[in-house]
Amino acid sequence: MSTAMSAGRQSDSDRRRQRVVKAINAAAQKGCRITVSGIARQAGVDRTFLYRHRDLLALVHAAELEPAERDPASGASAVSRASLQADLANAQARTVRLSARIQQLEKRLSQELGEQAWRESGLGAPTDIEELQRTITRLEQRNLELAEALEERQADLAAARETNRELTRTLNQRGEPSGPGRARPQ
Repeated sequence: MSTAMSAGRQSDSDRRRQRVVKAINAAAQKGCRITVSGIARQAGVDRTFLYRHRDLLALVHAAELEPAERDPASGASAVSRASLQADLANAQARTVRLSARIQQLEKRLSQELGEQAWRESGLGAPTDIEELQRTITRLEQRNLELAEALEERQADLAAARETNRELTRTLNQRGEPSGPGRARPQ
């Protein structure tokens, strides 16, 4: 009797399994959203039946991840999971590029608006900045030339002073009067 019961349970389990597989296939063909609860309801089994039969649960999860098939009569080709993932990756990369571009444009716009507000407020630099820059460059060059000329004159002055000191020493060593108030010895 236990063999008969066991065979009965096995055949009941097989019928349930077939109903689950049919429910998965039907849902995939219709393009319905596939969930464990929805398949269990459609197959007339309890969700625990799916959780006890890991192979059936794996089929449900695999069907959840697959995109809905298109109607072959419409002429449209089926979309593969790989193509959807590639589209998603491309969309994410484009989003990153567009976000970076938006940030760059926002920064540029902010700078332009800031400069415009600065000029309109009267605090901005005059419009002939290039001419002022050239004038500054000329004046800096002239300043360097004058500094070099000053150094040369200071060097000439130092040399003249040193020559004057040596002459004065030489005259003092001979014993000649060096100033107007001294008399010459006779």
